[in-house]
Amino acid sequence: MQLSVRLRMNASLVTPGNRLADVGTDHGYIPIALVEEGTIPSALAMDVNRGPLLRAEEHIRLAGLTPCIKTRLSDGLEKLGRGEADSVLVAGMGGPLMIRILRKGKERLAGVRELILQPQSEIGLVRHFLEESGWSIDAEDMVREEGKYYTAIHAVPGEMVWGQEVFYRYGKTLLEKHHPVLRMYLEERRRVCGLILENLKKNGRNTEMISGRIREMEQELDIVRDAMAYYKQ
Repeated sequence: MQLSVRLRMNASLVTPGNRLADVGTDHGYIPIALVEEGTIPSALAMDVNRGPLLRAEEHIRLAGLTPCIKTRLSDGLEKLGRGEADSVLVAGMGGPLMIRILRKGKERLAGVRELILQPQSEIGLVRHFLEESGWSIDAEDMVREEGKYYTAIHAVPGEMVWGQEVFYRYGKTLLEKHHPVLRMYLEERRRVCGLILENLKKNGRNTEMISGRIREMEQELDIVRDAMAYYKQ
C-alpha cells in the first residue's frame, strides 16, 4: 500500500508490534500498509460513517487482510473495548473534534500505550489538552504536501509541563530539533501576519474590532519570533 506523505508520517509514529485502533479510518490505508509491512500484527479500523467503513472493508478484503484488520462502526472511541489496542491513531480532523473524541472516550484509553494525533486545526489546543489529561508528548513530525502543512503528535501516558505558549503553538520537540518544515511554516506565517498587520494599520478604521485584530496579529508575531529564535541557536 503506497501512502501519501501525510499518511506515511502518521504511520511512522506507530510503535512496531503494537495493536492499532485507527479512529476515523476513512479508506483504511494506514492499517493496511502497517500490517502489509509487518510493522503491526493487527488493527481495528473504526469510523463514524458507514460509507467510508464500507470502502475500508473493500480495501482490506482486496489486500487479503480480513483476518488481521477488523472494521467497526463507532462514534469516536465508543466501540473500542478496553485492552483491545496498544496504539490509538486519530488523524485528519479538526482539533476541537479530536479533543471531544479523546475526552468522551477517556475510559476507553485505559491501557493504551500511545496516541498518534494529526489535528487539522487548533494544534495548540490539542497540546494543552494532552498536558491537562495526563499525556506527555515525546515526539512530533511535520510535513508539507501539496502546499499544506501537517503536524503529527506522539504522546504517551505521563506528566508534561511545557509552560511557554510558543511550545504549545508550534511544538516543543519540533523547535528543539530545529525541524526544517516548521521553519518553512514559521517564515511563511511571519510574512502573512506582517502583511495583515500592515494592512490593518494602513487601511483599518479605528474601531474596537480593528484594534482587537491588530493586537491579535501583534501577539501572533511575537510568538512566531520566539519560535524563530530557536533556529538561531
